[in-house]
Amino acid sequence: MKEEIQNNQIDEKNNSIEETENEQEAIEKKTETVDDNEDELSVYEDKLQRALADYQNLERRSQNEISQKVRLKTNQLMLNFIGIYEDFIRARSALTSDSVNTEGLDAVVKNMNTLLSENDIKAIDAIGEIFDPKLHEAVSIVKDDSLDDGTITQEVAKGYISREEVIRPSKVIVSKKH
Repeated sequence: MKEEIQNNQIDEKNNSIEETENEQEAIEKKTETVDDNEDELSVYEDKLQRALADYQNLERRSQNEISQKVRLKTNQLMLNFIGIYEDFIRARSALTSDSVNTEGLDAVVKNMNTLLSENDIKAIDAIGEIFDPKLHEAVSIVKDDSLDDGTITQEVAKGYISREEVIRPSKVIVSKKH
C-alpha cells in the first residue's frame, strides 16, 4: 500500500510535471504568436509610415508646382501690364513737357504703382551699378576711363523683379576702359 501511495504520488508528480510542461509549451506557442504578431505589426507600421511620407512628399510637391505655375502666370500677366504701365509713363512725360494738365493720368499711374507694389514687383536700379548678367542685359559698351569696367552708364529699358525673380532684365549701356 505504501508502494501504491508512493506510485500514486509519483504519478501525480509526473502528471503535474507533464501539465507544467504542456502549460510551458502553450505559453511558448503564445509567446511565439505574440512575437510573430509584433513583427507583422512592425512591418505594417513601417509600410504605413512610408505611405504617409510618400503622401506628404506628393502633397508638398503638388503645392510647390501649383505655386510655381501661379507665380509664372502672375509674372507673365505683370510683364504685359508693365508694357502698358511704361506707355502711361511715357505719355505723362510727353504731356508734361507740352505743359498739359496730367492730373488724371497721374492718378492712373499712381494706381498702377500700387498694383505693382501689391504684387511685389520692383524696378531694378541699374545706373551706376556694376553689370550683373542676372539682372541686366548689355545692349552697348561705352569707352570711359573715369569709370570702372562694367559700370552701367545708361539704362535703355527698365528691368523688373518679382519676389527675387527677374521677370525682365534691365537693358543697359556698360562702360569699358580703353
